[in-house]
Parts: sequence; C-alpha cells; structure tokens
Amino acid sequence: MLLAAGLGTRLRPLTDELPKPLIPVAGLPLIERVMANAQAEGAKRFVANAHYRADQLLAHFGGLLKVSREEVLLGTGGGVKRALPMLHSDPFLVMNTDAFWPLGSDAPLARMRSRYRQEGDIVLLCVQPARATGFARSHDFCLDPLGRVTRDYGAPVIYGGVALLGPGLFADTPDGAFSLTALFDAALERETLYGVVLDAPWYHVGDPAALAEAERHLAV
Repeated sequence: MLLAAGLGTRLRPLTDELPKPLIPVAGLPLIERVMANAQAEGAKRFVANAHYRADQLLAHFGGLLKVSREEVLLGTGGGVKRALPMLHSDPFLVMNTDAFWPLGSDAPLARMRSRYRQEGDIVLLCVQPARATGFARSHDFCLDPLGRVTRDYGAPVIYGGVALLGPGLFADTPDGAFSLTALFDAALERETLYGVVLDAPWYHVGDPAALAEAERHLAV
C-alpha cells in the first residue's frame, strides 16, 4: 500500500515545522488515521512517498514505514511510479494522507478489492457530497447504477483519495512528474473505472479551516 503525501502549502503555518502527514487531527497524525483504517482491514505493508521533511516522517515511525523519497516533486502519478519497486502486491492501494473516515465506521477497502476484476481496472473510493467535510467542489465524478464512474451520468460523488490499481497501468507512462488523473481519465474512456461508495462521514484536511471543522465533528 502506498501512502501519498503532498507539500501541504495550504496548511501553513502548521506545515512550516511538520510534513503534512504528521499534522495532528484531534491528537492523532493524519497518516496514522489513514493507516489505522487500512490496518483494520488487514493491511500490513506501507510505503510513503515523501519530498518535504522526509526525515521527520522516517523518524516518527522508527523504521517501521518504508519511504520512497522524491528529490523533486513527481506528482501523484510519478510518485507512485517511482515507488513501484517497493510495492509487492498486484493490485495495490494508493491512499492520500489528507483524507480519512472515522475508524470502525466502515470497511470500504474490502469492497474495493471485490470490485476489482482484471488488469486495467481502477477502483476508486467515492464519497457522497452530503457526507464530506472540508471539500470545496460540488463533486468530481458521477457513479452509475452499475458502479461505473462516468463524467455526467449517475449520482454525483467525490473522489475519496483511495484508488486500487495495478502496476501494469504505468508501463507507458512518462518518466518524471505526472498525475494519476491521466490514468483515471484513460480508464474512464475504456469504461474500466469503477467506484465503491463510502458508508461513513469523510474528512478532507486541506487547510486550517478544514482541520478545525474535522476536529469539531470528531469531538461530537
């Protein structure tokens, strides 16, 4: 499983001293909340891509977490491609470290694995907009009645920051920086982009206001 982290510039000044994955939410770092959800469904191996303050991330976990260092920013797709030699499952999960659901509230990763059928498929975690906190846009995609992600047919959903995909999809991708969105768009055109809906509240922590809102909800 790959844990993807960005620079967290919108979380400044908090990220002046800490990398974004280590920003605490109600006392627990973001990355630990994401890992706890995965561990609850049986995940045991984690790799984190890191550019900003990678040494702090390593020190926090005391060597229990592998880190794929990016000397230059590679984007969401380029970062995954660089980390492929460290990943040993096919398919594998990519989880953003700035979004999570309350531990024990749902187990969507098993449903994502069940939805994955063959090489070339991509399965996304999808969130109903009414259950999302800290997300500015109305939605990212739509989900049709058969569980296929579309641009404009079906129920509006937000991409929940978790994707299940195989290493073969990266064979023809460029070296250097690129976005996972390119792979999502290609799968959408092939009609092999699928979605699983999260049955729980979802929190995206992209800026200090979203962090405060997530902590307010978690305190209830």
